[in-house]
Formats: sequence, structure tokens, C-alpha cells
Amino acid sequence: MRTLLGRLDGWLFALALLAGAGAIGYLTTRHVFVADWTAGGRASLSPESRAVLGQLDGPVEIVSYANPQGDLRPTIAGFLERYRRAKPDLTLRFVDPQQDPAKMRELGITVDGAIIVHYRGREQRLDELSERSLTNALERLARGGERIVAFVTGDGERRADGQANADLGTFMAQLESRGMRAVPLNFAQVTAVPQHTDLVVLASPSLALEPGAVRALVDYLANGGNLLWLTEPANSDLNLAPLADTLGLRVLPGVLVDGGGAALGLKDPRLLALGAYPPHAITRGFMLTTLFPQVAALAQINSNDWAVQDFLQSGPQSWTEFQPIGNASNSTIRYDAAAGELKGPLAFGLALSRLSPSPDKSQQRVAVIGDGDFLSNTFLGNGGNRALGERVFDWLLGDDALVSLPPRGAPDRVLELSQTGLNILSLGFLVALPLLLLAIGGVVTWRRRRR
Repeated sequence: MRTLLGRLDGWLFALALLAGAGAIGYLTTRHVFVADWTAGGRASLSPESRAVLGQLDGPVEIVSYANPQGDLRPTIAGFLERYRRAKPDLTLRFVDPQQDPAKMRELGITVDGAIIVHYRGREQRLDELSERSLTNALERLARGGERIVAFVTGDGERRADGQANADLGTFMAQLESRGMRAVPLNFAQVTAVPQHTDLVVLASPSLALEPGAVRALVDYLANGGNLLWLTEPANSDLNLAPLADTLGLRVLPGVLVDGGGAALGLKDPRLLALGAYPPHAITRGFMLTTLFPQVAALAQINSNDWAVQDFLQSGPQSWTEFQPIGNASNSTIRYDAAAGELKGPLAFGLALSRLSPSPDKSQQRVAVIGDGDFLSNTFLGNGGNRALGERVFDWLLGDDALVSLPPRGAPDRVLELSQTGLNILSLGFLVALPLLLLAIGGVVTWRRRRR
């Protein structure tokens, strides 16, 4: 009888254990409970990210162009789950980039795992997966509003809506989905830059500008306007000296050549490939390689009230080549200091800022780049050209005000032990613990044999 009761007690215990496990499993399918026990709550969204999500009062769709093979998709889904817990109407959709390569080129998808965030008809792109980049993309989408970008026309400039190889139609079509609207600005029809223009783009004119057009641009700068000036080698004499004087810079003669591109298979020394960038708000955290077909170096010639900072710079092997380089045949070039050629590194991207003369703005910004081809329809898809162009426009339009996320590293990632402590720990695990387990086993065996 005693044996029977003992077995019944064991069966009842097993049944109770199974019932309890089943109940817990059922409850987990009905209810979600998440607890973050990490130091600093680094497995959860920061309060700053939650505040940004609180500004978005509509659904957010995130499309990830990640290859289905590998662990990238689960990694992205796991990362975004933290955002989905805070905002249930945030959805995630995966697209296989190998299914439609032409569409990927049209969208400018160049890296596996690229993310496009959609909100109220606008979109932001991410080429890296981090809370900082995603939260700031959501912050830009929350700001909303349409920005007017006026492109100077009538002097052989690159067209904002053109589909020719040298035009910027593909790039601007992508920017329009981010809330920017490109409009033409022809100084043969107007005498000044219209009000409510957020940015003026002078994109590689090939003909000399009329004095009235140059005066209108100088007046626009004097009134606090923001400007993007794309220039090219041999375009230094287009009646733009007053504009350059206002900014205190010069376009240096010659074309930049750099033998460092040979390591990447670039046979034309005029092709500059950059993988590192001077620190600036435009290039902060930017790691992608960019390609610039033909570049003119820039130089600051006098100090004024503009704060000037390089954000694009050639390598130490570069120089300004004065001799013409043919496209069809190989040319022999060498650095000629006697001719006045300048040795690199040389700046070809300058960011200028100052306290805005306009009471409506706090800061006036200008960017001058010695190459406009990198944003053209032909070269936009090379490496990070598109991403760099977006950063330039974001900075000029003041959309670089980022959400500051404090670092949340684990405070206990390093265990510091003295040599004595390490010896004690080693003896404990290698000798004391096995002896203790052996002694416990011996006692249990001895007691069972005495029954």
C-alpha cells in the first residue's frame, strides 16, 4: 500500500507539472510580457526614440531590401521589434533585391539590407542599422513640410528634371519623395531669387552668366540664402568671380588626378574614389565609398565671416594636373611643380556657414563642390554617391538637427581580477568544486546503502 501511494504521488506530481507548463505556454500565446534587465536598459528603446515615435500620428511602413539567405532578415526584424512594441502600426516588409535588379538600380539600392522608411507619402533611406540612424530618419519624417529647391537654368546647367547622362533627374526624383520640390530659376525671367526659396542650386554652368544673374546670386547670399554650387574643372571663368569673392574662395586651375585609384581598378587618374572623409556634420558616420569623375580643387583665399570647413578631400598622392588628358588614349602625366601644379591632399568640397543675416534663420549655409558629375544620372548609382548627395542637401536645408542618443554601453563588460584572485578562482573551479561534488555524491551513495 505504501509503495502504491508513493507511485501515485509521483504520477500526480508529473501531471501537475505538465498542466502547469501547458498553462504557461497557453498564457504566452495570449499575453506578451517583456522585461529588460540589462544595465541602462540597452535592450529597449531610449526615451528619445520613444518621444520621436510619439510625434508620428500615422502608420509607418519600413521596407527592407535584404537578401533572404543568411541572418540579415532576422537581425533586422529583431531590431525593429523594439520600435513595433512602442508603435504597433509600424510595419516591416522585406523585398528580395535579386528579384528585380533594374528596380533596385532605379531606387538607388546599393547595399544588402538597405532600408526605406515611408510615412505620409514621404520617405527616408538608411544604409546602416542603428537606433541613432533610424530614430533620426523618423525625426526628419515627423518634421514634414515641402522644401523649395530652385535650380538656376539658362546657362548650360545640369537640369533637375533631365534624363540625359549629365543631368540630375534621377537624383532629384528621389529627393522629391523626401519632401523637396525642384523648380527652375531663370534670371532672364526674374531679377531676384523668389521669396520662400529654401535652397538655390547652381549646377555646373557651362556658359558665362549674365552680370545681372551673378548680382542676383550675390544679393541672395547677402540676404541669408542657402546655396549649393557645383563647379567643374576649367569652369573658373564664367563671370562668377563676384560670387567666389563673396564666399572668399577660388576654383583652382587644372584637374585633380590621383594614382591611388589604380588600387581599385580605376584606369583614369581623373576618377577620384574616396573612402574616408574629413569630419563634418555632412560626413559624420559616413563610411561608403564615393566616386568623382572629374574634380576641380578649391581653396579659401581670404578669411571673412564665413566659417569654412573641408568635407571632401583628395589623397596625398593627388595633384592638380594642367596638361590635357585624353579620353580615348593613354596619357602620360607627372607632377610638375615648376608649372605651378599643387600637390595633394587638396579640398574639393567646402562647407561654409555663418550667422544668418536674415532674422528668420539662425545659420546660413553654403556648400561648394568641385564636381557635379557624381550626382548625375550616369554616376549616381556608384557606391555612396546618392547617400552623400542626400546628406549635402539635408545639411543645407537644416535637416541635420539630429536626435542625440546617449551611449548605452554595458558597464560590466570588463572583469578586473588580481593575480591572487585569479589563482583562487582557478583552484576553486578546477579543484575545490570537483571535490565538493565528489563528496556530495559519496554522502548520497552512503545514505542510500544504509536504507
